[in-house]
Amino acid sequence: MLNFLRKRWFLVGLLIAIGGGLPLGFALPADQLDQLRSSIGASKTGYVVALVLFLMSFSLDGRKLRASLVAPAPVLWAVLINQAMIPLMAWPLSWIQGNDDFRLGLMIAATVPCTMAAASVWTRKAGGNDAVSLLVTVLTNGLCFIVTPLWLQTFATLELAGVVSSVNLDTWQMVQRLIQSALIPIVLGQLARLIPALARGADRYKTPMGVWAQAAILLLVFGAACGAGPQLASGAGYEGGVQAIILVWISCIVLHLAGMLIAVRGATAIGFSADDRRAIAFAGSQKTLPIGVLLATDPQLFGSSGLPFAVFPMLMFHGSQLFIDTAVADRMADSAVDAGEPEVVGAEAITD
Repeated sequence: MLNFLRKRWFLVGLLIAIGGGLPLGFALPADQLDQLRSSIGASKTGYVVALVLFLMSFSLDGRKLRASLVAPAPVLWAVLINQAMIPLMAWPLSWIQGNDDFRLGLMIAATVPCTMAAASVWTRKAGGNDAVSLLVTVLTNGLCFIVTPLWLQTFATLELAGVVSSVNLDTWQMVQRLIQSALIPIVLGQLARLIPALARGADRYKTPMGVWAQAAILLLVFGAACGAGPQLASGAGYEGGVQAIILVWISCIVLHLAGMLIAVRGATAIGFSADDRRAIAFAGSQKTLPIGVLLATDPQLFGSSGLPFAVFPMLMFHGSQLFIDTAVADRMADSAVDAGEPEVVGAEAITD
């Protein structure tokens, strides 16, 4: 049990944050709820996400990027799946969702970039080429201020025009917000690693920094759950019942597995090596949590759209991929050993 909690404490924390935040938001008066959310930083989502992404970028060793730049085809294929194919599959899936919150939330989950660290961790665990997964991480996160706003602005305009019109959301506003809260912290984190002493410190304290970053995410999730509580209390803002929750969760799992399957089958058809295929499987299908939470909860973005439950598909996608990819990585590692490749041990557990 203790071993499970040590490895999966973040998932347990998500359950506690959601399970505790919703009833608390349901019960507290509005002024006390606002005070609580302000005290835990829920009203300053952009700053918290910037801190999280800086810590994750600072702990990310980018020295292997040159290896992937020499032969970039596997990286480009994974980026195409992650940033084009998965959003394209999510769009029609949004039509069958039970409410507008989940329609928007599913598209947010589909359009955010690859995970900051988990893709490389699982790639190493599976015996794959983590230089590929690392460059996919850098490219998708570095371009998220362009790609993600274009997808979401187009989707909101065509599918949710009457719902989010009051937000006066425009692409440039979303671009600015993502530059401030995502691109700049990621770049600063990598620039800080150019100082040898700081890089050594980042490598030494990589696990604690990961814990701090994940704890900050849990605070944001708790604040978002508290903010959704009043809608539950009033009976407004949520439709579809349990069936809608089950449907959107299945949709998240289908998206992740379909993205992984297309990535691997396509990589096989193209003729990429087994090591590259393992990296493409994870980097092409995984989605990062902090930017998704930012988009769904920040008042300057979709946080003021009257869709408080839009953050939950992102949480479902993230939680599902943690369990699924752990099993997939174990199976790939076993297959690699059976094929006579050296066994990979000691891969750290990072769950961004």
